[in-house]
Amino acid sequence: MGKKVKKGSQDPPKDVFDPLLIESKTPATVVLMLSSPENEILAKACDALYKFASKGDENKVTLLGLGALEHLHKLLSHEDPLVRRNAVMILGIMASNHDVKKLLRELDVTNSLISQLAPEEDVVIHEFATLCLAYMAVEYTTKVKIFEQGGLEPLIRLLGSPDPDVKKNSLECIYLLVQDFQNRAAVRELNVIPPLLGLLESEYPVIQLLALQTLELISKDRETRILLGENKGLDCLLNILENNELHDLHIETLAVLGNCLEDVHTLQEIQLTGGLKKLVSFLEVSTVPDIQKNAAKAITKAAYDSEIRKILHWGEVEKFLLSLLETNNDEIEVAASQAISAMSENIDSKCVLGLQGIPQLIQLLSSDNEEVKEAVVTALANLTTASPRNASVVAEAEGIEPLMNTLKAQRDGAICNAIAVLTNLSLQEPSRVKIQRHGIMSALVGPLRSTNSQVQSKALFAVAAFGCDAEARAELREVGGLGPLVELLQSKNDEVRRNACWAITVCGSDELTAVELCRLGALDILEEINLSTKRKNKFSEAALEKLLDNNLCQKYSRMGYLSSRNIITNGFYDCGQIKHGGKFLSLEELSQQELTDRRAIIFINAK
Repeated sequence: MGKKVKKGSQDPPKDVFDPLLIESKTPATVVLMLSSPENEILAKACDALYKFASKGDENKVTLLGLGALEHLHKLLSHEDPLVRRNAVMILGIMASNHDVKKLLRELDVTNSLISQLAPEEDVVIHEFATLCLAYMAVEYTTKVKIFEQGGLEPLIRLLGSPDPDVKKNSLECIYLLVQDFQNRAAVRELNVIPPLLGLLESEYPVIQLLALQTLELISKDRETRILLGENKGLDCLLNILENNELHDLHIETLAVLGNCLEDVHTLQEIQLTGGLKKLVSFLEVSTVPDIQKNAAKAITKAAYDSEIRKILHWGEVEKFLLSLLETNNDEIEVAASQAISAMSENIDSKCVLGLQGIPQLIQLLSSDNEEVKEAVVTALANLTTASPRNASVVAEAEGIEPLMNTLKAQRDGAICNAIAVLTNLSLQEPSRVKIQRHGIMSALVGPLRSTNSQVQSKALFAVAAFGCDAEARAELREVGGLGPLVELLQSKNDEVRRNACWAITVCGSDELTAVELCRLGALDILEEINLSTKRKNKFSEAALEKLLDNNLCQKYSRMGYLSSRNIITNGFYDCGQIKHGGKFLSLEELSQQELTDRRAIIFINAK
């Protein structure tokens, strides 16, 4: 900010007055001269102070301490145009200093500065008034004042000024103002799009860049995107991408187009005019990391809409995303994986990305970068959900071992999604057997003990998925996995509690596991849950029933009856009905008790 874009000095013309007359004076004396009633002295004093302030920040602070700003503020409304011009020039260069800006806000100079932007004013006044406003518009309070005092209209008008410095300063001020969303609608209504698009053809790169950055901010609004299309702005942006001489503007141009991708109407227009094909072709050949990364991020944002996903698929955007997985750049790989996750919601994209992308994604699971690992495994989770074909591709690409290793990742998101992929694979028996051989139940104990409810929930669901196998249940018992399973029944999170009930329903399918779960207190907790109208659900009822059906001694002791499908076998015993809250004792515990005159314990021992 503050640098001129055109050549040549903007000092006052030397034929107006001879500044040497007061150069020998001290700054304090010259500041006092600002109170003079004579126009010539005022103009010369301002000129001398301009030169003094131009020499550095220290001098600006000196003038601030001498009270120059208060005088200069008054001179902004002086009748003499030369005095007014020279006063604005000093304020323009002094406003770069933080303390000066602070006092200018207190003096409320914005209205006086905006009044200097009238069409009849001198171009130098326009230049330094807009420079001062641009310095001050960094602060939110000044933005509000510029908006309330009608500053937007003259600033937009000055985008058409013949002077490049006026254009640049006005544009910079607008750019700062539209960072607050309420100003975006205002500039749109003031028809800012045509002049902004015109500035893209400026001979000054700094102006082109500022115009694109401003367009990027205002095109976040749908109405602006429509206006961009109506004003042929999309063609203009695509032309910049096709021009290699403008490569310095490609990142910002892509940011504007990225916003346009989020709107179905605009994207359809880009596609129908062949713009989408041009855009994808440009992206496929670009080797600029920021362009690759930002393009992937733009696709991720846009792809949350089903219609947009369809159009992007027609534009064969998947080829570009898959090429990004080979860049050997962590940031790009993360962005590409996230875009693949978003695009995989489209069934056709899921097929394309799955077949070609899964082997590449599996290779990236061995990355040392935890963010890459998380993004990659999230993509795999989305690609394998409701897609047996993609689940098979993961197994064929030897993805099981790296997925098992990902269960030890540092990020909870990576662990969650690794569990999700393994659970998706478990629906196919050959894959489930392979995963069990890798010790899935042992690997799930850590996630079951996690403090993250999402990790807990996914781990419990996986236990249910793999617990249908007797060997897996035996492994879970041996590695101490039943304890955390029972503890999670008491979770305050509904989904965790529901999945814990489901896991217990599955794991309680054999007597050994059911008895152990009962010993760990699962029955008492489930009975308590089923007494609560808020926590009770079909899963908690099913879990309780399953445990009792596979632990008939306890069922008979608690319920006082067995159902017709309950068949007692060798080892069954009846120790009488226990009271609610009472402890059910094992046969071993009962045998250690002393004899009493209470009723005998009936034990079936057919052997």
